[in-house]
Formats: sequence, structure tokens, C-alpha cells
Amino acid sequence: MVERPTWQPEQLEVSTLGERKINSPLKRSPRTGEGVSSYVPDDMRVLYEPRFRKGEPIDLLSFERAGAREDIYFDPPQTRMAMVTCGGLCPGINNVIRSLVLESWFNYGVRQILGIRFGYEGFHSEFGSDPIELTPACVEGIHHQGGTILGSSRGHQDPRDTVDQLVSRQIDILYCIGGDGTQRGAHKIAKEVARRQLPIAVIGIPKTIDNDIKFCFRTFGFYSAVSEAETVIDRAHIEARGVRNGVGLVKFMGREAGFIAAAATLASGEANFTLIPEVPFELEGPGGLLNALSRRLKSREHAVVVVAEGAGQHLLPNHKEEFDASGNRKLGDIGVFLKQRITEYMHGQQMPVSVKYFDPSYHIRSVAANAADSLLCEELARAAVHAGMAGKTDILIGLWHNHLIHVPLAVSTGVKKQLSPEGELWTSVLALTGQEKWKRD
Repeated sequence: MVERPTWQPEQLEVSTLGERKINSPLKRSPRTGEGVSSYVPDDMRVLYEPRFRKGEPIDLLSFERAGAREDIYFDPPQTRMAMVTCGGLCPGINNVIRSLVLESWFNYGVRQILGIRFGYEGFHSEFGSDPIELTPACVEGIHHQGGTILGSSRGHQDPRDTVDQLVSRQIDILYCIGGDGTQRGAHKIAKEVARRQLPIAVIGIPKTIDNDIKFCFRTFGFYSAVSEAETVIDRAHIEARGVRNGVGLVKFMGREAGFIAAAATLASGEANFTLIPEVPFELEGPGGLLNALSRRLKSREHAVVVVAEGAGQHLLPNHKEEFDASGNRKLGDIGVFLKQRITEYMHGQQMPVSVKYFDPSYHIRSVAANAADSLLCEELARAAVHAGMAGKTDILIGLWHNHLIHVPLAVSTGVKKQLSPEGELWTSVLALTGQEKWKRD
């Protein structure tokens, strides 16, 4: 079962701007069974842990379910909303932008929609990028493109200055599309808004190919990235088999979490070793990677090694602790390091080896979203619009047990989700690769 957190139920309660006095323009019903979609009442909840042992009490810790509300806070014709994309690129960002615009424009009747250029820095005049007026016409077709039409950036911006810009531009709702750093920024903005007692809603939409955001079983872009990663592993396998003692070495993104490496390993089925940040490994000695790889080459004459960028950082020599503009720890290049050490080790064993190194990091994050991610982008964006128009604020749209939920940013940020070494995903990787046998001779 999922380990129960230490929060109290009140910490999962959602902040709102005030009483909702406007009837929703959506053509829905307050009841089921009337042939149209129904509204979601505020007291509809999704359990944190739906599994239980027969005869044991059920834990009622729960999230507020996302969805359209029968009454809304903002009057659509008078509402001005904005959206911003921050951090690294990810398949599906343009899909989210498009769906935010279409849901707001056609279904709610909002006609004032701004796209903030180049991340949070776009709120600040010294960077010289004016917002874009977004309409259905200007987002037509963008869901078939990778990247973001708004541009992105990293780095801290003073939330007081950002809120000043929200006020001066008369923005009522701000949608923040990004990963953990972006959502931490969104939470700071929401707190500054609350301090000033302003009627501005701040809604987070989780974005990262690493799939490492809490309370989001799957973030958009992840399946698209895994699909591209699978192809790279297959190509590495072909290269490895093309020569005697060939090694295809593939490095994927995954700073703190190895979801892409693990999922792509299973999708491809051609990897023999998969290395992730959550499971430390050793290089030297009888139980190390190099010895296991040597045995593999002696028996099969080829191998494929998949490594997440955050794996094996403890092995890198003289690596300084530095951080980027988003506060992320700068990583040493484990891929280049492994290529060198594998080559040196095999030559020391009088075993000729040919290591082909693949680093498709920026390739897999800049592709357009596939069908699975496109569907998720649509769902997340529509839920975000419903939440914003209802006056919900300081929340993230999460995906929990296949239900969209509202998660307070205060509990969803600051700690990234990681792959469990005891979970079914990693167990499946071990079963496929057989690498649990490293320590057996």
C-alpha cells in the first residue's frame, strides 16, 4: 500500500477566493442520469489510499475531486486570464496551452487570454517581452508541435514584482505550467496574492517528462518521452549487435527519478542493465557493474546499458556541488564517465570492446505529444479552467488513482516523487534484465 503521509486532513483542504455567485455557462446537470455530463460538488472526494485489508478500518484521508462546478466565482465576459510555461521543454505543453484557450473561450466565454513570454521573467519589463493575446485562431494546430509557443525560462523571480504585474495587467486567473520549481514559484505568488487579499486565482498544471511530481501518477509528456526513449534503446541494441563485444550505452533524463529509464527498458525489452538514482550501484568488485558487464559480453558478445542522468553520481571524481538557476543540483555526466570506465576496464581484461554512446535527452523532450499524452493534456487543462473559474487557488491539478484532483501547492511542492525500489515497476525491470544477479557468480 501507499505509505500514509503525516498531514492532517485540513492540510488537503483547498483555498478559494470567496463565495461563488454566478451560474456556470456550461450545459451540464447537477444530477446524473439526465443525458448530459454532471457538475462536480465540492464535497466529492478521492481517497488518498483506496486499497484496504478486509476487516480493517478505511483511511478517509482524501483530496477534493477536480471538475466543473455548478456555480463559479468569476464572470466570464469580465475575466482576464494568463498562462505561463516555465522550466525545460516537454511534449504536450502546446496541447495544454491550446486546451486552456479553447475551454475558456468556447465553453466559458472568456475573451481576454494572455500568454506570458519566456516563463516568470516575462512578467518583468526589463526582459522586454510583451504578452501574447491568445485566441482560438492563434493556437490552431499548435498541438502538433513540440516545445512551447510562449517560450520558457528558469530562475527565481520576486513574487512581489510578479503580483504587481498581475494587478497592473488586471489578470484574474494565472495558470502556471511547469515542474516542481515552477509550482514552488506559483505557491509563492499565491501567498503574496493572499497577503494582499487580492481576488486572483493561481492554478498549477504539472509538467515534467521525469514524471517526478507528487500526487500526479503520470505527468503529461512522460509517455511521449518513453516512446522516443524506447526507439533509442532499440537502435542501441542494433549497434551493439553489429560488432563483437559491442555495448550500447544510453543516457536518459531523470535527475532524481528513474521513471523514463525504467519504463523505456520495459517498453523496449532490449536493455540488459538499467541504472537509476533510486537504486545505488557499484562499479568495481565482484558485485559491480563492470564485472557483470564483462560476464555478459563473454557469454553473448553484446550488451545494452541504460542509465538515468542522476544515477551513480557518487562515483564521479571531483564533482562539485553546484546548482542551476532553478535550484536543481548540477549533475556530472554519468554517461561519458561510464563510457570511459567500461572501455578502460575491458581493455584491462584484454577484451576488445566497442562502446556506442547515445544521449538523446533534448531530442525526447522536444517532440510533439503522442495520443496518450494529448488526452491527458486535454483533461488537465480543462480541469484547470474549471478550478480557476470557480475561484479555487494555490492548487495543483493532480492525477490520483485515475481521478483528477485539487492538491494544495503547499503539500505538492518541495519533495519530488521517486520510483520505489520495492514497487512493481522496478521489480519488472529486474525480472526483464536479470540484473539482480550481479551479486551472484
